[in-house]
Amino acid sequence: MRMRRFIPPSIRSRLGIPLNGWRQELVFNQPDQVASRIANLYHYNGDLLKLFTENKGKVIHKWHHYIPLYDKYFSRYRGTKVRMLEIGVSRGGSLSLWRKYFGRDAILFGIDIDPACTTFNGEDAQVRIGSQDDDQFLRAVIEEMGGVDIILDDGSHVMRHIKSSLKCLFPLLQDGGIYFVEDLHTCYWRGWAGDTGLKQAFFAL
Repeated sequence: MRMRRFIPPSIRSRLGIPLNGWRQELVFNQPDQVASRIANLYHYNGDLLKLFTENKGKVIHKWHHYIPLYDKYFSRYRGTKVRMLEIGVSRGGSLSLWRKYFGRDAILFGIDIDPACTTFNGEDAQVRIGSQDDDQFLRAVIEEMGGVDIILDDGSHVMRHIKSSLKCLFPLLQDGGIYFVEDLHTCYWRGWAGDTGLKQAFFAL
């Protein structure tokens, strides 16, 4: 059984898995062992962890420590007609994960700037090609969805893009909905227009 996952450097030693670099892709041959270690580390052993670690399909690009948080905040939507937008499709793995997690009634959309992602359109979710920095495009997608309950930004992680998406999409979010922004460590990275003083970072809206 082969699985590709990303491991945060801060926990790699506690998981007992060697890793070089902050975001190196690994292949796990013992997913049960990995799942057990993660469960012990985060004191969490819910359904989402099982779906994540037992995935045999498309590659899922997610930090392990996000999984308990997703389940905590998303679980109330399981089995409903929840409307979720994920910014960033990549290899399609996360959209597949959300379909399994939320169920067949969920309205799932993913957006990406890479035209190659059209390959995943209609498989587990609807995929639309466009920039997260394009207000007109974002509004059109939300209108097509009929509204949105969950927004998950796993896009470019560039500061201006994160800010632009938030300013456009947050007012369109259903009351009581959830807006997640991943990988905010890029707030401190100049290559992503971050700043150690946070003057240009996402937090300085």
